Amino acid sequence: MRARIYRTEVALRDAVEGGAQTHASRARLYLELELDGVRGFGEVAPQPVALNGDPGLAEVVTAAGRALGRVREWVDREGDPPWWRVGAVVDGSPAARFGAALVEMAVLDRALRASGRSLDELWPARHPVRTTATVSLLSPDPWRVSDGVARVRAKCAPGPLAPGTLERLEALEMPVLVDYNATALDPEEVLERAREVAARARVVAVEQPFAPGNLVETARLAARLGDAGIEVSLDEGVRTVGDLRAIARYGAARVVCVKPPRVGGLAQALHLVARAGELGLTPYLGGFFESPYARAVHRTLAAHAVVEPSDVADVAVTGPPEVVAVPGSVGLWPAPEALAGAAALEV
Repeated sequence: MRARIYRTEVALRDAVEGGAQTHASRARLYLELELDGVRGFGEVAPQPVALNGDPGLAEVVTAAGRALGRVREWVDREGDPPWWRVGAVVDGSPAARFGAALVEMAVLDRALRASGRSLDELWPARHPVRTTATVSLLSPDPWRVSDGVARVRAKCAPGPLAPGTLERLEALEMPVLVDYNATALDPEEVLERAREVAARARVVAVEQPFAPGNLVETARLAARLGDAGIEVSLDEGVRTVGDLRAIARYGAARVVCVKPPRVGGLAQALHLVARAGELGLTPYLGGFFESPYARAVHRTLAAHAVVEPSDVADVAVTGPPEVVAVPGSVGLWPAPEALAGAAALEV
């Protein structure tokens, strides 16, 4: 078995200003895995450094190496490694889950190509895929929101909104999710901001107002927002089934964002989506920073398992195309030109 990790960096066409950071570029990690002459690719796009409980890029590379060690053991003992087991045997740390997600996608892609199957055959579409767009209430830069999206995520933080923001909100025809990215400190400010935005647009949820794990304060806020017909959504605080149980028990949210890398990969994401529904929570699939390759994988998963609008639409970047069409699996691979100039590490 041969494995190599590539790191690329892309610039977003439209930078997104959030409460904790401005997203102008993003690194992508690709894993190329070859076994018995058949290759597969995986991808994750971690933070450059750890933030809000998510690991930094260097931690993910190290964790992916450990996950590959486990896969090599399976290959030596069993032959073809089971892709769905990769995310179930990690040590539970944030970096381990991201590393497992990178390895799992590569193992799955390789297995599908070895068997001549497509991802659509593995996960038949059961729902139309509805997508979201991301904008910022903190920046005066113009928004690009296509008519086809079903929901807009609006990045927010304590303090003043950018000039003209409320007028742009009023022009939107789709509902809005106000995303704090764990930057709120005062529930009164969140309530005031939610009412301010709701006066101009249809606000369906306030997402991750407080730090991950702060379920008591979040539950109190959820009760007060509920009186105004606004839900709470949790994102950074959703990593395990235990998190879902606690969210449901406290009544801290009704909507949860399930991001495959954050929860340990695709198999774990499917499990959390199912458990969320059983607990009375409404799940959607998160993303935004992955290339069109991983986002195509996530779209197939969303079509199979998720009804809510999900963050699986392609995000425009500058530079050459990042993917090429190839037969089999999800029908795409990272473009050789994009990988040719990337930093590579044999693992």
